[in-house]
Amino acid sequence: MIRVDVAYAFIYKEDENNILMVNNKGGSWSLPGGAVEQGETLEEAVIREVKEETNLTIEVGEIIAVNEAMFKENGHHALFITFKAKVIEGEISIIDKDEISEIEWVNIQRANDLMPYHPNGVNSLLKASSPYTFQG
Repeated sequence: MIRVDVAYAFIYKEDENNILMVNNKGGSWSLPGGAVEQGETLEEAVIREVKEETNLTIEVGEIIAVNEAMFKENGHHALFITFKAKVIEGEISIIDKDEISEIEWVNIQRANDLMPYHPNGVNSLLKASSPYTFQG
């Protein structure tokens, strides 16, 4: 199987209690993010992917979740690394209309419904924290 690393940004708007999510072409909702490219750090990947998908520039914080999946149909072994992030500039807009159909701030209950792969829900992500360090 081919190893694929995917970096996601958990962007939480505390004053409104909402999480930023994107609707990928094909109908699946996710946090903004995507595959790490060759020679790219996890942090660089999540910053690039968020910019490509939402037009937002983010500051990356700690890791809050690591998920793993085997996709036998396409031979991928995927690691999904989710970072806390905050918006530092930009206005939301869809940059890649071939990849993203919608961008939406959703409430915690809707985020839980859209992300069942986090069994303890979004509230556990809000409390989670693990340092991320690029060592060179």
